[in-house]
Amino acid sequence: MITLFFVSGLLLLAFCTLGYSYWQLLLCRRETRILNSHRIVASSAIQKSRMDLLEVRNRARLLEDSVSNGASAVEKLHKAISNTTFGLIDLFSKDDEFRRSARKARETHDEASQQIYRTVRTTNKALHILADTLIIGKAEKRLASRKRGARPGTNDRQ
Repeated sequence: MITLFFVSGLLLLAFCTLGYSYWQLLLCRRETRILNSHRIVASSAIQKSRMDLLEVRNRARLLEDSVSNGASAVEKLHKAISNTTFGLIDLFSKDDEFRRSARKARETHDEASQQIYRTVRTTNKALHILADTLIIGKAEKRLASRKRGARPGTNDRQ
């Protein structure tokens, strides 16, 4: 009889221990899911910041290329118009003195226009470098110096 109570007590103790272990397993799974979701949110915020920075870089590069290519297109069009104009002057002019003066004007015009378009391209590159230093550099520093205690997804603009 005593063995029956003893065995029943041990079975009850084993069943309670098994139930407690199962309950602990469920709690651990729940905490693991919560922890994993926080990890995913944090990595998503970091990835979003990286993608935003990449987008800013690409937009700056696109803007620089657009200005440079636009200046080249305008320069070619300008050169075609001036070549046509000075060519017609040279072709239809009857006075040699007028032709010489038109050729000097053409040389002066071509040099000035080349300098202007070179200045536009140089200024464009300088502005790109300045924007890269100010805007993109600031965003990179903000990403690099983000505090570990800051919650992901918070707005860190000031």
